[in-house]
Amino acid sequence: MKDLSTDVVVIGAGNAACCAALAAAEQGAHVIILERAPADLRGGNTAFTAGAMRVVYNGIDDIECLVPDLSAAEKASTDFGSYSQADFLDDLARVTQYQCDPDLAETLVSKSLDTLKWMRDKGVRFAPIYGRQAFKVDGRFKFWGGLTVEAVGGGPGLLDALYAAVREAGITVMYSADAYKLARDDGGVCAVWVRSQGKTITIKARAVVLACGGFQANPEWRTRYLGAGWETAKVRGTSFNTGDGLRMAIDIGAATRGNWSGCHAVGWERNAPEFGDLAVGDGFQKHSYPFGIMVNSNGQRFVDEGADFRNYTYAKYGREILAQPGQFAWQVFDKKVSHLLRDEYRIKQVTKVVANSLEELCTKLDDVDGSALQNTIREYNRAIDQSIAFNPNVKDGRKTSGLGVNKSNWANLLDTPPFEAYAVTCGITFTFGGLRINSDSQVLGTDLNPIAGLYAAGEIVGGIFYFNYPGGSGLTNGAVFGRIAGTGAGVDVTKFR
Repeated sequence: MKDLSTDVVVIGAGNAACCAALAAAEQGAHVIILERAPADLRGGNTAFTAGAMRVVYNGIDDIECLVPDLSAAEKASTDFGSYSQADFLDDLARVTQYQCDPDLAETLVSKSLDTLKWMRDKGVRFAPIYGRQAFKVDGRFKFWGGLTVEAVGGGPGLLDALYAAVREAGITVMYSADAYKLARDDGGVCAVWVRSQGKTITIKARAVVLACGGFQANPEWRTRYLGAGWETAKVRGTSFNTGDGLRMAIDIGAATRGNWSGCHAVGWERNAPEFGDLAVGDGFQKHSYPFGIMVNSNGQRFVDEGADFRNYTYAKYGREILAQPGQFAWQVFDKKVSHLLRDEYRIKQVTKVVANSLEELCTKLDDVDGSALQNTIREYNRAIDQSIAFNPNVKDGRKTSGLGVNKSNWANLLDTPPFEAYAVTCGITFTFGGLRINSDSQVLGTDLNPIAGLYAAGEIVGGIFYFNYPGGSGLTNGAVFGRIAGTGAGVDVTKFR
């Protein structure tokens, strides 16, 4: 294979990368996408997502811009409400403990709706998230937790639409193309070294966009940056995100930023494989814990399952599970809430126990002190304020009192058989530390000036998420900054024509 030359190289091939490539092509640039994976495993972590995208909207008119085929029946049966810029910013600031970069946060939030409209114009279809983000209240669906729309077909559907747009735009995609080094001269980044088909080639370019994810699939880096024990975590998504883009950029003087000891990590099927399974997708996740309790091997609760809506706690509770003895936990529910459990609890690849009494359940949970668990459940049931009605649509304040770890909302008696329990461990999604960029998605050097011709978007960027993140903001983040990065790279190229 011969060396190549192009205008813009995009390293990575998921949502952020495709948005960057499409935006660069809009500026008239010739673009090559480098996908480290083979074609059947393309798309990075995007391929494993459910497709939810957090977006600002002021009412049903904005929703109809994204979902123009919304039916009259759906409109009549749904209270879409609104989700303002202030709401999004407040959620982002609150869950990141006010550490998120204010300029990047403002860019993400203010450009979210316009970016999804742009994606819609590129062929991406959206739909309301009825199945996972809405409950019926007085006969009408009401959304909770700030999430209202998702890409049709989830992550795979999002990728299919983006790749159709990539083909239409004449963008070249190179598969099994492992970028491993960047070249930088006095004018900035000028080339990428790539291993492809057993050969090493150089691709000369006027601009490079890094959109190749974090280091979650690298157990050595996880242990180095996240801490002891993280080598045992399951990887929810692709095996190809091993931090190579970060290393390449740092090697040529890029600055880093963000929560390098933090990550997005969730409750994940205990016996799931080491990496994500495209046939299962995000089905290994277990996110209905607000309606039950979570216990460790000592039979003890260890988190406030009802601290907030699931969207604002699930990305940090994986870390809590990893910290438990044996790095696992069990989620326990009774019949009263079994109808509220998400579809992921009904897949075949699940570690599940069913029992007709609490005594039986406590003896059947593998690796758990059953006697201690019985005591935990008795104490939990006695501590519930039953004067407050249970309501899954709001933070209902139905709480416990007097426990070492109280539950703030949705505390129900565990008293109605059959009882169900599900074994979970930690599943890491992506890492929060990354490259330092400005609001134009330019990568900054250690002198805090932009490195000419180098952009970044998506999970490789640091400074946006710290400690936690609002559900659905990852894909939106990738799309917003991917579009900005691609536009900037394309403009860089046209300056020379």
